[in-house]
Order: sequence, then structure tokens, then C-alpha cells
Amino acid sequence: MATTKSSSGSLRTYLITRLLLVIPMVWILVTVVFFTVRGIGDPIKSAFAGHLSDAEIAKREHAAGLDKPLLEQYWHYITSVAHGNFGKALTENTPISHILIVNGAATLELSFWAVIVALAVGIPLGRVAARYRDRLPDVGLRLFAVLAYAVPVFFLGLLLKLLFAIKLGWLPANGRAGGQIEPLLNSVSPNTHIYAINAILYGDPSYFWDVIKHAVLPAITLGLLVAGVFLRLVRVNLLQTLRSDYVEAARARGVHEGRVVRKHAFRNALIPVVTVMGLQIAALLGGAVLTETTFEWQGLGYKLAYFLNRRDFVAVQGIVTAAAVIVALISFVIDVIAALIDPRVRY
Repeated sequence: MATTKSSSGSLRTYLITRLLLVIPMVWILVTVVFFTVRGIGDPIKSAFAGHLSDAEIAKREHAAGLDKPLLEQYWHYITSVAHGNFGKALTENTPISHILIVNGAATLELSFWAVIVALAVGIPLGRVAARYRDRLPDVGLRLFAVLAYAVPVFFLGLLLKLLFAIKLGWLPANGRAGGQIEPLLNSVSPNTHIYAINAILYGDPSYFWDVIKHAVLPAITLGLLVAGVFLRLVRVNLLQTLRSDYVEAARARGVHEGRVVRKHAFRNALIPVVTVMGLQIAALLGGAVLTETTFEWQGLGYKLAYFLNRRDFVAVQGIVTAAAVIVALISFVIDVIAALIDPRVRY
């Protein structure tokens, strides 16, 4: 009973501590983004210089509060972010919150498929590499893991487009759905902005299949970026687990090696994968910028590149800030899951 109370108390303390750490983490990220963007220059002049008169620019600066002292602007932005207001895109006159909902759903959908690819590729190949340690399969898979992480995302995406979309014609090269299907998916009520779900709600299996076909190439491109990390992580932790006492005891009882790997070692080797998965969310979001631009997948990464080209630094600031908050929150959730799975994390 005392052990149970101690365990629940340590878990509660860990969760409270970890949650309190999220607050300064988010504050630091928002502060860095704000002052970095302000260091680039005046957002209004950057977006509209040469297109509007000086009087109109001054009028817009006053309306946006950019003519106020820097610290006053900073305090206004911090309080706005705390209330979920990330500002408004200058070039589109669209609230950033709307962009986060519509285009963020597209990035969420792509990230989901990419994680599926990463887990489906990285975990099984990590098992194979550990089982054939220092032999030809292991050497080949380790080389694959390094290349998967090192190859530029946009270059891999272009190669996949060239081979499977242009040369073989098996898969679509761009977009999230066919040109005639996309408006129908956006007309679904309620509109989740996630095309796979919208296709199910629409009730036409061919639309769902069309969405999946459009997602294959970008999901593989982005998923392989993380698959190499998972492969190496599973291999290292599985090798360590295979040398543990309880695994040796299972071998001494005559348990088949395949069962030893599958039932005794593999599950414990997956615990670090859950922990590192949160760290890879940032890699997915960073890779999404290039992946979405390559495949014209209109998610947050695509919009971020669009606003950078338009020099709309207010929109860039809002999207980057929102992404930083999302990464911090996902990191907290992953830490909670890891603490529930592995009691050692709590202490």
C-alpha cells in the first residue's frame, strides 16, 4: 500500500513539475520569435514597401500598434497569444487562427500519415538490424537509417515525384485531392478540413482512395526523415535489452530466440521510442515546410513559405509562435505517456 501511494505521489509530482515547465518554455519561445521578427524590420514596410504610399503605411502601422514602443508591442502580443489571438496576416487580411485551423488540419493529416510510415518502416527494420547485429542486414539497414535522415527532404520528394508520378504515373504529383474532388470534400458539413475524414463523411469510397493516393508520396518523404531515427533507436535499445538478466533467464529456460525477442525484449525496447517521438514532432514540422512546398500540400509549412515569399512577417510570426506552442504541448503529452509506461521516468 505504501509503495502504491509513493508511486502515485511521484507521478503526480512529476506531472505537476513537467506542466509548470511548459509555461516558461512557451514564454521563452514566444519571446524569441517576437524579437527575432522585430529585428528583421518593420512588418508593414516589409510587406507593402513599394506598393503603398508612406501615408498609407503609417496609417496601417498605427492601426496595428507598430508605432508604439517595442516593450508595449511585446506585452500586447504576449497577452494576445495567451488569449489564443496570434494576429492577422497582412497580405490576406485573414486571422492567423483561421489559417491555423484550415491549413493546420492539412499539416496534421500529413504528419499522421508520416508517423505511420515512420513507425511501419523504422520499428520492424530496427528489430531486424538488432537480430542480425554486425552482419550484412544490420550494416545495410544502418546505412539506410543514416541516408534516410541525411538526404534533404525536398530532394527525396523530387526523386519520388519524378519516379512514381511523372515516369511511372502511378501516383499524383501534387495536391491533397483531385481538382474536381477537393471542392466536394470542402463542402462536407461539418468540415474537419482533414480530407481523409471528410471523404468518409461524404460517403464515397473512391474519394477516400483518391485522398490516400495523394498522401502517399508526401507521407513517405516526410516519414522516412523520422524512420531512420526510429530504426537506430529500436536497434540500440533492443540490443541492450537482449543482454539483460530476465532475457538471459528466458533463454536459459529454453525459450526460442524469436520468442525472446518478440515477447521479452521488444516491448521494453519501445519505451525510448515513445519518449523520442515527441522530439521528432519538431523534425516533422520542420520537414513539413519543404515537403508541403514540394508537393503543393497546402498545410502550415506551405503557407509559411508563401508568407515568407510575400514578406508578411506578422503571419510568419503567428505561425511560428503557434508551432512552438504546439511542440511544447506535444512534448508535455509525450512525457506524460512515457511516465505512465515507464515508472523510472518519474524519479
